[in-house]
Amino acid sequence: MTTKRQRRSEDVKEKKKKKSTKVLYLSMIIGGIVILLFLFFIILINAFIGSPQWQRVFPEVDADALKIKEKQVAIIWFSDQQELLLVGEKRYIFKENDAAAQAKEVVKALLDGSKEKKVNTFPAGVSVLDVKIDDAGIAYVNFSGNLIKLHPGSSSTEMASINSLTSSLTQNIPEIKKVKILVEGKELTSIKGHISTSKAFLPNPDLLVSMKEEKS
Repeated sequence: MTTKRQRRSEDVKEKKKKKSTKVLYLSMIIGGIVILLFLFFIILINAFIGSPQWQRVFPEVDADALKIKEKQVAIIWFSDQQELLLVGEKRYIFKENDAAAQAKEVVKALLDGSKEKKVNTFPAGVSVLDVKIDDAGIAYVNFSGNLIKLHPGSSSTEMASINSLTSSLTQNIPEIKKVKILVEGKELTSIKGHISTSKAFLPNPDLLVSMKEEKS
């Protein structure tokens, strides 16, 4: 026969066993819930990534945009005070991988105007849309409509614009032999009615003032 002490001891053991079993079951249930929640959040995140909401919160960063672009020297040609000759100005422009993109950087520097008080050949507010170069070496420079709207218009100023553009491109981009002006992707007969722009222009080296001569 079992004594009271033995029965009491067995009851205590039984209660401990039941308690341990309950704790084990509870741990398993909690663990299962945690795993289910984890899986739910993984599925939710995967569905969210790439969605328009994700793009608004975490916009993609262009890896190329984060790179520090290398610069190179370019000689940009502006007018002299009499608007008869062209004088060069050294500028640092972004270095691009292809000739058309490099040409656009040259045009942007020209449109940005002189930093050395030379005479600008394009009015402020004009922008270059794109530049294309064909197999014959003709650069098609596509300007915004402001070229026509804002240009002062005269034989001398139109010629100054044409010559400075042509010289700046052909002097800095070996692939370019001639320059054709476009506005909003279309050919134009002239900028403001004085000089015909129906054909591509060749550079005129006689207009260029040597930078050494200018300093002297």
